[in-house]
This record gives sequence, C-alpha cells and structure tokens, in this order.
Amino acid sequence: MTVLKTSMRNFLAHKGRMALSAVAVLLSVAFVCGTLVFTDTMNTTFDKLFAAASSDVTVSAKKSSDTGETTSGNGKPPVMPAAVLDEVQGVRGVKSAEGTVFSTSVTVVDADKDSLSPSSGAPTIVGNWNTNDARTMEITSGAAPRNAGQIMVDADTADKHGLELGDELGVITAVGTHRAKISGFADFTVTNPGAAMFYLDTETAQRTLVGETGVYTNVNVTAESGVTDDRLKKDVSAALDGAYKVQTAQEVADANAEEVGDFMGVLKYAMLGFAGIAFLVGIFLIINTFSMLVAQRTREIGLMRAIGSSRKQVNRSVLVEALLLGVVGSVLGVAAGVGLAVGLMKLMGQMGMELSTDDLTIAWTTPVLGLVLGVVVTVLAAYLPARRAGRISPMAALRDAGTPADAKAGVVRAVLGLLLTGAGGYALYLATAADQASDGSLWLGLGVVASLIGFVVVGPVLAAGVVRVLSVVLLRAFGPVGRMAERNALRNPRRTGATGAALMIGLALVACLSVVGSSMVASATDQLDKTVGTDFIIQNDQTQPITEQAVRAVKSVDGLERVTEYKILDADLITPDGERSKNETINAADPSYAEDVRTKTVAGDLADAYRPDSMSVFEGFAEEHGIKIGSPVKVDFKDGTTATLTVRAITSDEVVVDKGAMYASITTVAKYVPAEDMPLDILVFATAKEGQQEAAYQALKTALHDFPQYQVRDQTDYKEALKDQVGQLLNMIYGLLGLAIIVAILGVVNTLALSVVERTREIGLMRAIGLSRRQLRRMIRLESVVIALFGALLGLGLGMVWGATAQQLLALEGLKVLDIPWPTIGGVFVGSAFVGLFAALIPAFRAGRMNVLNAIATD
Repeated sequence: MTVLKTSMRNFLAHKGRMALSAVAVLLSVAFVCGTLVFTDTMNTTFDKLFAAASSDVTVSAKKSSDTGETTSGNGKPPVMPAAVLDEVQGVRGVKSAEGTVFSTSVTVVDADKDSLSPSSGAPTIVGNWNTNDARTMEITSGAAPRNAGQIMVDADTADKHGLELGDELGVITAVGTHRAKISGFADFTVTNPGAAMFYLDTETAQRTLVGETGVYTNVNVTAESGVTDDRLKKDVSAALDGAYKVQTAQEVADANAEEVGDFMGVLKYAMLGFAGIAFLVGIFLIINTFSMLVAQRTREIGLMRAIGSSRKQVNRSVLVEALLLGVVGSVLGVAAGVGLAVGLMKLMGQMGMELSTDDLTIAWTTPVLGLVLGVVVTVLAAYLPARRAGRISPMAALRDAGTPADAKAGVVRAVLGLLLTGAGGYALYLATAADQASDGSLWLGLGVVASLIGFVVVGPVLAAGVVRVLSVVLLRAFGPVGRMAERNALRNPRRTGATGAALMIGLALVACLSVVGSSMVASATDQLDKTVGTDFIIQNDQTQPITEQAVRAVKSVDGLERVTEYKILDADLITPDGERSKNETINAADPSYAEDVRTKTVAGDLADAYRPDSMSVFEGFAEEHGIKIGSPVKVDFKDGTTATLTVRAITSDEVVVDKGAMYASITTVAKYVPAEDMPLDILVFATAKEGQQEAAYQALKTALHDFPQYQVRDQTDYKEALKDQVGQLLNMIYGLLGLAIIVAILGVVNTLALSVVERTREIGLMRAIGLSRRQLRRMIRLESVVIALFGALLGLGLGMVWGATAQQLLALEGLKVLDIPWPTIGGVFVGSAFVGLFAALIPAFRAGRMNVLNAIATD
C-alpha cells in the first residue's frame, strides 16, 4: 500500500512532465482503436447493404461472378434468355420473380461530356429500375424511367455534379452511346457504398447494355411464406438443370462481404502496422521520460533507500507510475479512437460513401485490446528506468541530482549495437546477392530489423561523434551559446540517442520508400524509353475495353503510320511435357506490335510469333516445360476451340513491359474464337508519320472527344501518369507515417522540457552571470535542432541503404535503375531542422520565463 501511495503522489506531482508521454500513448492507442472501429463499422454497413439488396434466391449466367456481373472481354455483361424468367416463375415455392439487367462496364457523361463516375474508384452501375432496387432506394424527386428518353440518377451523384431534372446524360457502353434526360432522383435508404447509380427502363437497359432485348443478367426470386431459401434454391436449380448459377441471399451477401472483406483486411492491417510503428516510437519517449524522472529524483530515491525502502519497492514504485500513465493514456486513447473512426467516416462521406454513425460498431475486443496494448507497452518501456532506479544506493542522498553514466553498460551497449548492426548489414548484403527476389526478401526483412535495432542500441555511442560533427558545421557559428547547446546535447548521450532514435525510425521508412518509389519510376521510364516504339497509347484507366467505335475513330485519324490493336484472352495450355497449365493469358495483337514494343527475346524473333498458327512464350515458362523454338503447344481458348500453335519466339524475363506475356496474332486467334466471343481491345497503340507527332496527338484527342472514358497519352504523358500513381501511393504512406513522426516530435519536446527542469539551477546561475533570455532560448533551440538532425542523419542514411537493397531485389524483376531522390532526402533533412525548432518553442519559452533567484534556490 505504501508503494501505491508513493507512486500516486509522484505521478500527481509530475503529471505535467508525463503529459506528453500520455499523449504518445493516447495517439498510438487511438490509431489502433480507430482503425478497428472504422473497419468494423464498414463491415457492418456493407453487411446491412448486402442483406437488404439480395433477393431470396438469385439466378445468373454461369460466367457471372459470385458477387454479380462480370463483364466479359466484349464489354457486355453475361446474360441469359428471358425464357429463364418464365421457367423460374413456374417453380414450386416461388412467390414472384423479376428479370434485371445491369452493367458496370459503362461510362455516364453529362451534356458537356464530363464523366459522372465516382472519383473514389467506386463503380458506375447502370441497370433497369426494379423491385429489388426499390428496397434500398427511394424515389425522392420526379419518377422512375418509363421510356427510352428517360433516366433516373441517385441523389448523391446528382448533388455532387449539380444535376437537375431534365438534364441530358449520355450512357456510353460497348454497344454505343445512349442519350436520355433525367426523369427522377432516388435516395439511398441504406448506406451509399460510393457507387454512381443510373436507372433505365428494362427494354432500354437491355438495348443499351447488351445490344438486344429478351435477355437478363439476373433473375431475382422471392420465396413464398414458409419456404426457406435453401429449399427454393434446390428447386430452382433442379428446374434449370444446373445451366445457370443459383445462389441464396446469404451466399450472395457472403460473396460480397468476402470481396469487401479482402480490401478491408488489407486496409486494416496496413493501418495497424503504422500504429505499431507509432507504438515503437512512443517506447523511446516513455523510456526517456522515466529515465529523466529517475535521474531528477536521485536524491529522493536515495533518501527512500536510506530510511528502509528496498530495491524491489523502488522498482515497483516506478512501474506503478508507468501503469498509471498507461491506463490514463489508454483510456483517453480508446475514446479518441472512436472519435478518429467517426472522423474517417466523415472523410469517406466527402469521397462519396455516406457512412451513418447509427452503424458505429465498437466490439468489446476493441477497447480491451487498446487498454492492454497501451498499458503493456508503457510498463515494458518503463522497465529499464525502473530497474535503474532500484539500483540507486542510499549514498545517492548525499549527492546532487543526476547519476553518472554507467561506463560498463556503455561498452556493452556499443559492442551489442555494433554486432547487431553488422549482422543487419550482412543480411542486407545477402539480400543483394540473392538470385531470386523471394529469397532475397527474407534477408531484406531480417536486415532491416537487425540494422534498425543495432542503430537504436548503438545510438548513444554514435551521438557523441555525430553531434560533434554537426556542431562544428552548425553550432560553432553561434559562439558560446552554440557551444553550450553542443555540450547540453552531449551531456547525456543515452538520452540524446533515444530521442534521436524515435525520429530516426519514421525518417528511415520515409527514405526507404522514397528510394524504392523513385527507382521504380526511373526503371519503368528507362524501360519505356528502350522498349516502347510507338508514339501514343490509348486506354481506359479502369481497364474497360475499347469499343469498336472508338477503334474506328482512332484509325480514321490522318497522319498515323500504323494502329495496333491489343487484346487479352484466357486459355489453358497443354505443353509438350503433357502438363495442362490452367488460366494462362494470351496477348493477341496485330503483327505491328513487334515494332511498337521492342521486347527482348532469348530465342527466335518476336515478329515470327505473329505468323499464322504461331505464338511466343516467356523464358521461365519455356524452361519449366522444356519448350524450344518449334515446339507445339495446344491452346484451349475459354471462349473458343483448341488450337495447336508453334512456338516461334521465347521472350526474356528481364523486362518490365509485358513481363511474362505470351503473344499471338489476332488473325490466328480469330480462327479459333468466334467473332461474337472475341474480346474487345484493352489497349490501342498509334504511331504517327515522321514529323507529324504533334498534329496526330491533337487529332487523336479530337477523334476521341465523344469517348471521354479513354485516355490518349504520348510517352511523356504515360511517364507522368506512372509517376503520379506511385506518388499518390507514397503520399498516402507518408501520411500514415506522419503519426510516428508526430510522436517523435513529442519525444523531442518532452526531452527538452524535462532537460530544462533538470537544469533549473544551472539555468538560474547562467542567467545570474549575464546570459540573456534571448540567448537562453537560442541555446535550447539549437540543442533541439542538433538532436533532430542527429536523428534525421541516422534515419535517412539507414533508409537509403534499405531502399538501395530493396532496389537490387526489384532489379531481379527487371527494375534495374537505382535512383536516389536527393531533393526529397535533402528536403526531409532540412525539414528536420525546422522540426527541432518547432519542438523547442515551448521548452525555450518556459526556460526564458524562469525567475532567476528561484531557479538558483532550486534543490
């Protein structure tokens, strides 16, 4: 009980000094709990949506996916004849059945031909208005479409784009472009998943999406009272003799939930990973806080030992303080996590997904996990300072506050840190020497962990040397104030090392990812320059196929030397060794593709692969199946017959563009795949006549003005698009890493604040002998800057080594250019100095306001 009272008294006495540590715990726990609440709420929301949107039994074409429509390569959804509806209606136990048709391979534009598709990446869905949709949507203005000239829009999409009743829209599909005027708006009665919804009457939807009437993508079946979904499914399946896919409402909902769950799982664990990094950084902050508090209370602890307190009691006293800190920070963190989840929901609302707080889901495991994590991490982080407190002898009561450094521990730390760093470096070397990227990735992971821990352990040893070098470059110019800042940073290398390490972790990851991202872009750009011999690439960024009308528009452009079509087909391959390789992809193109993309071969000439009944395979596939030039390969096309093609070329695996592709000509494929099943182009390449590139570029854009779903890019545009995609991913990761960096900044603030308290008497004496407030504040700011730059130097250096090693593994996949983004690295390093200045603002201000006499009188 005495230990608890002592701990409570000390905790309350130093609550201000522990506040920033509590904030670090709060942020880390909040990120964990917020992630769990947000993802659980998303899952609950989608479960409700899928449950509400699913009929008792759904019948669909065999080619459709478990979650609904799967648009085939021809840009049209897989359908079944309307006769299926009549058959289903006659099945025992069926109360009602309704045919529906919808597609996601569509683009809807307004009168100015601007796309109305969601910017969030959610689908655009066009279908017929039906009873099932009426369960999740309510017409709030106007009316449902009754003829070909009318279309209904969901209210969220209308609000976002300022649409009004009577506005004309264009629905662009593989069939063509259908124009209609808005007849009404429908609002979601459940959560809007972010999709843009458009409704036509049934016959118009059939003509627009499929090109013919009398077909449906789905038949929604409602059971009679007392008939279970499983019973109804069995009876419907028997009536249709297994010719179509039949699913219960639960099966459809489960399939949809699994698809959403896969995405949510990736998001969840990625965010939890960043929360783990924040926790790791917070550990250093807590260690520093308790180390400094123990040092400041050396005399107090010595007196406790002198009057009979045992080592265990002192140790437990500090750990109880850590427990209190962990509990307070974790409880507040759980509450903040719920607030963070609500904030994320509001952010999703800005992106088009309106999540209701009525669905807010807080599982009992979430606060428990947050509390356990926060408390355990805090207590573990305080263990070493507590153990150090327990070793303070009663004689310390006769000394000034602060204990001398443990020289033996410093030697042990240095040796251990160097061993770990060396082991990490050797593992990174083995990663660069690996022959397979999968093997090297294991060594890379081991090297990153070992080198990071090694740098953390050896940080105090490095601090002495690095801080001196930085001081010569930066601090000596400030005269005596700069020298005092240097000595303050060097006074306790362990503290400086721990503070710098917190910042080091976040910046090491930033540097690593910057090098990897920059190298990927540089490698891909280099490959494009070396391999792509065409001027323009036409494609849809959502991988929608290119319609025949759009291809004809491209071919009609004057000033083009050639146009190359490019299709993708699925097939099973039966190789000479007798094995059947399932679900392979055949890249069918015009023979001019061999000029458009200069793919390296290890045997044969790629142009020969476009001869009749010929093909190419990639190097790894050829080695695995013993294929050589002239080997016959049976190709069983999914939507056609089986062909026997002769291998005329073997492409190298050391490429980036079309790595692992198998080529054949469109003419060859057309012999074995019926015209109605031949997929549309996924890409079209265009090459201008000599000296007419600019004119052809503008002419292509003009020709495709009526097809806004397609993008025309020259090589410069394509490189910029690639750079933007990588940049967006990196910016998102940097944003998540920002949490760890914020916690690290709190660590610098806390270190300086406690350091000011520790040096109160010293500061008073310096002020008494003539140090001005301005000089004092400058000294603290300079100390903060040098500590921040120390952490940045270690972090950026370590991160660049990790990134260079990762690039060597990418080189095995064809990305061979190492590119160090020096402007980014330099900007982060300079930014770290500003971080140091920012972190010192409050401690410097408080130090400058100290009363000189009171400071001198401090014990």
